[in-house]
Amino acid sequence: MLSALSAYQPRQLLAQVLNFGLILSTAFMMWKSLSLVTNSPSPIVVVLSGSMEPAFQRGDLLFLWNRGVDTQVGEIVVFNIQGKSIPIVHRALRKHVSRPSAKQSKSRAYPPLKLLTKGDNNAQDDVVLYTPGQHYIDREKEVIGSVKAYVPFVGYVTILLSEHPMVKTVVLGIMGLFVILQRE
Repeated sequence: MLSALSAYQPRQLLAQVLNFGLILSTAFMMWKSLSLVTNSPSPIVVVLSGSMEPAFQRGDLLFLWNRGVDTQVGEIVVFNIQGKSIPIVHRALRKHVSRPSAKQSKSRAYPPLKLLTKGDNNAQDDVVLYTPGQHYIDREKEVIGSVKAYVPFVGYVTILLSEHPMVKTVVLGIMGLFVILQRE
């Protein structure tokens, strides 16, 4: 492996490293562009638990859309809870439109929308998951997006890489070496 690297001229090695950087930056730009189009900080997510079975299985890849704020009861949303690092994929069970304060009514054209959610495979609603004292999630502040499409089981690669960090390191290392050692 080292002998293959030493066969490169410094200029060729630099070109390969720059090509690898170009690949990474292109992927990043595509992600950011998709985020802008969907109005979602995370336009693609992977289902990590069985709480939404049978609608979604663990490992399904979900595509989100966050344009428009009128979430309907029965719609599947992905949301973040303060203090928890992993987004939750659950169905809107009930919606609650609260009356805006005088300050809020001047800054918004619509009243604040609150949602009560529940996983299809869960026995009770998500109030126990919310911040203590919170009975609904705020559609505008906590919802990342609504599920518009999915691809079954494709996300298992992500689950494998996140549950086994050593596999991620090995895969990224091998990919980096292939890009650097590839001759043009």
